[in-house]
Amino acid sequence: MMAQYLEIKGRHPGALLFYRMGDFYEMFFEDAVQAASALDIALTKRGKHNGDDIPMCGVPVHAAENYLQTLIRKGFRVAVCEQLEDPSEAKKRGSKSVVKRDVVRLVTPGTLTEDSLLDARRNNYLAAFSVVRDDAALAWVDISTGELCVSECPPVVLGAELARLAPKEVLLNEANIDPLQEIAEEQGCSVSPLAPTSFDSTSASDRLLGQFRVDSLDGFGEFSRAEVSALGAIVAFLELTQKGNMPLLRPPKKQRRGGVLSIDAATRRNLELTRSIAGGRAGSLISVIDRTVTAPGARLLNLRLTSPSTQLSIINSRLDAIEWATSNPAVASALRNVLKGIPDLERAMSRLSLGRGGPRDLSTVKLALINGAELLKTVKNHAPPDQLGRWRKLPDELQKLGVWLEQSLVETPPLLARDGGFIKPEYSGELQEARHLREDGRQIIAQMQSAYSKSTEISALKIKHNNVLGYFVEVTATHAKRMLSEPLSETFIHRQTTANAVRFTTVELSTLETKILNANGRALDIEARIFAELSEAVLEHSNFLGDLSAIIAEFDVATSLADLAVSERWVRPVVSEDRQFKIESGRHPVVEAALKQQNSMFIANSCDLTPDDGAARICLLTGPNMAGKSTFLRQNAIFAILAQLGSFVPAASAQIGVVSQVFSRVGASDDLARGQSTFMVEMVETAAILNQADDRALVILDEIGRGTSTYDGLSIAWATLENLHDVNGCRALFATHYHELTTLSGRLSGLENATVAVKEWEGDVVFLHEVREGAADRSYGVQVAKLAGLPPAVVERARVVLDILEKGDREGGIKPSLLADDLPLFSATPQPPPAPKDEPVKLRLEDINPDQLSPIEALQLIYELKGLLRGGG
Repeated sequence: MMAQYLEIKGRHPGALLFYRMGDFYEMFFEDAVQAASALDIALTKRGKHNGDDIPMCGVPVHAAENYLQTLIRKGFRVAVCEQLEDPSEAKKRGSKSVVKRDVVRLVTPGTLTEDSLLDARRNNYLAAFSVVRDDAALAWVDISTGELCVSECPPVVLGAELARLAPKEVLLNEANIDPLQEIAEEQGCSVSPLAPTSFDSTSASDRLLGQFRVDSLDGFGEFSRAEVSALGAIVAFLELTQKGNMPLLRPPKKQRRGGVLSIDAATRRNLELTRSIAGGRAGSLISVIDRTVTAPGARLLNLRLTSPSTQLSIINSRLDAIEWATSNPAVASALRNVLKGIPDLERAMSRLSLGRGGPRDLSTVKLALINGAELLKTVKNHAPPDQLGRWRKLPDELQKLGVWLEQSLVETPPLLARDGGFIKPEYSGELQEARHLREDGRQIIAQMQSAYSKSTEISALKIKHNNVLGYFVEVTATHAKRMLSEPLSETFIHRQTTANAVRFTTVELSTLETKILNANGRALDIEARIFAELSEAVLEHSNFLGDLSAIIAEFDVATSLADLAVSERWVRPVVSEDRQFKIESGRHPVVEAALKQQNSMFIANSCDLTPDDGAARICLLTGPNMAGKSTFLRQNAIFAILAQLGSFVPAASAQIGVVSQVFSRVGASDDLARGQSTFMVEMVETAAILNQADDRALVILDEIGRGTSTYDGLSIAWATLENLHDVNGCRALFATHYHELTTLSGRLSGLENATVAVKEWEGDVVFLHEVREGAADRSYGVQVAKLAGLPPAVVERARVVLDILEKGDREGGIKPSLLADDLPLFSATPQPPPAPKDEPVKLRLEDINPDQLSPIEALQLIYELKGLLRGGG
């Protein structure tokens, strides 16, 4: 057995080997050590190898999915090795023969299909990147749904594309894996190197032709050699990991470069599209806008959010669908009620195609067909837009399949086909008989005994059973002579004579015995055959079912976004090919949702970045921290993304010219792993923006240059602002505390100043959260520091330092050395403040000997004097 284990393990050195032994998957040697630690299970030993104990651990087969989930999340790959024959078959070859085993599946992060291992609301992508001479391409597949796509992808944008798709696993050519591996791992992807032969474009083409059973790929589109190479690498990897059980892949779709709004990884993080800064879904944009009620709908919405379109026809068709739903609220509500009853059709079909499906997957198809027909019936007379009205009724082929599944499947089937009990008894007379024998065998034997007793007129006749004879007819010795005589002897065949009884059998009893003994196995075999027939029928209609799933997802997204628009007062944006960008009374959807939970109101603000002369349009925003500058910046970037994914927006009105790129440089963080300081990260992200932004880009920048000295930071911010205006010519929002930049509005025609309004009240600052024209004269940093809870002494000290700095600045500057002389540290002897005119203060100061005051006493004195100034005593 260990020889077999080592031979199989030798063929899969990079994976933990789940070696099937009866009801357990067992692991040995280093695999056992690693798995025991990762799964927190007991590590034992079994036998010896080269004189040393063999480490061993195991997990039950019935709970394997839970352990697989843990291992995959911790970065392991698992080779699942199953028994390929019954142990009784192995014994026929000799008592020491080993059961045949082999790996039936290699489980990797990008090849999961089980519901328990997947997030139902997100795609699980496997990607492959290929470079062929001067061309490069990225292909990706979700084998749980069958979606297969490819796109041109220069290496410089690989990181942004991986951030957009968030694949769990990326396939790279081991011949040129550096520095691509670092790029993939930066985006949280697991990397799987493949041999160069897997990326060979000629072999890849043959592989694709075989997979889709066509003579040419031209029917699917025009693909470059790099795109064919990337697609072929995915198919090669699936052949390797699925061991011949290929998933149900749809024909590859080519995604046109530039057809999707470009959003780099830093911008996605800053805008918190699918994950908040804290790392979870809560607090992200998707958590606020996702009201879908089906898994395919949730995945489609997530895809549109991460990949907004730049094609006006697609954007407007999606907006048309939402407008139709808002205009037909009763129909939309009825649709959502139907949609709630539709399970995940795509993933059920994928499992069936891979041979991992069960009765519940067939039941999923049945429910999807029943509810899908109801869905189409609901909208039949309401003229939905084209993408929602592709079918007016369920095609005849699917109607027949739905009837068949309805007639054959029980209401609530078990998870596994091997358990049986999922086919209705009345569907098959043969199955009904087998179940009757299995479940009512005793009653049938009792009925036969009664019949025999009546026909022989022997009331003492009994039908009994033992392990030697099986079922037999027994009479007492008194009746033996009559049973052995004709005509009874022709029916009752003598088997055995004991001291007190004689035993017989009959042909009828022997036949019944065989049926009863085999009834359970026969019933399971019949159900397995019916399951195979139904699965085959489902897969034969996979194209129709795939279209049905797509329609279900479209209805779900349209009605859920309509529900959001109506309940939250969102409006349809006017999206056009020009470069306008005008938002009236816009609101940040995530912040507004958070405030609503606190019974607070969000202050709406308008934004106009429409160029007057076709050149750049930049809004320079000044104002204190905590006033809402970052929120204002982010919300306007979010409006462009929402509009181009095909959603209404939270505003009174919105006019948005199609945006090609969104860049965001907001917030501060370092990258210690790569040796980059906060300022270095800021400069790298700013450089990426300036080097890539075109005239249709939307750029939001916050506090450029704050990570270095004042004059260095100011000069960098100044030059960046000029570059955005003169070179990039884009639409931008630029927030800063460098008030000196506001003077540029007189020189840069496309630059306008705006500020976030505040009010001072008795030394404190009140944030109004209103964006107005003009420039801020102060940053109110000391007031914000007070709100943050800095000790009063620190706040007061900061006020004094600020007053002196501002005075020195007005009078021609102040040298740091003079400042240090004039403002000693807290620990030094404090300088008394100027004597107030108030008599109580003067009298109190006359009693003070400064040389005798400790620092604490000096601090207490300050509070006392402040109280006297206010008249508080």
